[in-house]
Amino acid sequence: MSSEGLTSASRVVVVGAGLAGLTCAVELASRGIDCLVVEASDGIGGRVRTDVVDGFRLDRGFQVLLTAYPEARRALDYGALRLKPFFPGAVIRAGGRFRRLADPWRAPVAAVTGVLSGVVPPTDALRIARLRHRLLGGVGTPKGRRSFGPTSDRLAAEGFSNTAIKRFFRPFFGGVFLDPELGTSERQMEFVFRMFASGDIAIPALGMGEIPAQLAARLPGSAIRTHCRVDAVDGTGVRLDNGDTLDADAVVVAVDAGTAHRLGVVSHEPRWRTTTCVYFDAPVAPIGGPALILNGEGEGPVNNLCVMSEVSPEVAPPGSSLVSVTVIGRRHETEVGEAGVRAQLAGWFGETVNQWRHLRSYSIDRALPVYEEPLEAEASARVRNGLFVCGDYLADPSINGAMSSGRFAAEAVAAQLEGATR
Repeated sequence: MSSEGLTSASRVVVVGAGLAGLTCAVELASRGIDCLVVEASDGIGGRVRTDVVDGFRLDRGFQVLLTAYPEARRALDYGALRLKPFFPGAVIRAGGRFRRLADPWRAPVAAVTGVLSGVVPPTDALRIARLRHRLLGGVGTPKGRRSFGPTSDRLAAEGFSNTAIKRFFRPFFGGVFLDPELGTSERQMEFVFRMFASGDIAIPALGMGEIPAQLAARLPGSAIRTHCRVDAVDGTGVRLDNGDTLDADAVVVAVDAGTAHRLGVVSHEPRWRTTTCVYFDAPVAPIGGPALILNGEGEGPVNNLCVMSEVSPEVAPPGSSLVSVTVIGRRHETEVGEAGVRAQLAGWFGETVNQWRHLRSYSIDRALPVYEEPLEAEASARVRNGLFVCGDYLADPSINGAMSSGRFAAEAVAAQLEGATR
């Protein structure tokens, strides 16, 4: 057995240093249970990482933290993250111009202005307010329903016009779910809608990678080992690709669903949503303020964009603006795709876009697992004696889902270990 990083008191090996694995490890540590986290890549965070490129801080794909997420509120120190909030609403590109659609409870003047500007019909604004009120009151789909339809059907049943769906819901929820057809279950839509309505949309001042960094900082320095690819697991330990083995009283597999399937701990790999995120260095912000800009015209590769340096100036060097552009799917991941993005934005902001410097594009094949009626993460954490699993695909594809699944796995591990000592 290779004992590097695994002391005689170590009891648990966690495979994967994404949010689920780190949350699991932190929860175990809080219970006095020693563990080792092994990670195949060169760093922590999984899909939530931030790279520094020429002084710009680039998240690997456009991501935000919804401050109302119950697991995030439970596990994270928001003050230490120095969260920077977005404008409560969105700026929508429709009819050849930009118009703001605001949350009427947080920005009432902007909300009225948005309705008067015609971004959505007044009847749709009232329906949004009504849906918000119902969901915040805990009234969503009928209790006892055994299945949930797609979000598109739910929006139609709520009476929203085609204009509202095209201009707001399709680019907004399409960007959240990476699903422009809105086939994602209405159950997930309800949860996300409540989270958006209950708190802020924000990013840490230094990028989303600060979230896993904060979790990792709560573990001993020797508790995480990178460049450790696991080839096999069971309830008594793991085997690394170099032939070394790490023995343990319990193993938690906290990797993406595809890798979990390869390791034999889940029966099948889910389908995946894909995205491409394109970053530009712009000398001047093309639009002011910390706003999410949605493509409400339904044409072209761009689904949404944000001037990240308007949200947090610390993600860009002084005198530069960081523009993040989201394209759903992979068809625009080449240089031709970058040219298509640039051409569309030139139509929005003018020829100055052609002077923007392309920083990097991230084409992410496994950005989000396709949301299907989920297993109950708490019940599904235990695979068999000594072997446990966690990940957002067991709950819902979100930061909250990853963290809740990690906590449930830690609780299941702790229960087994405590039972073994009685």
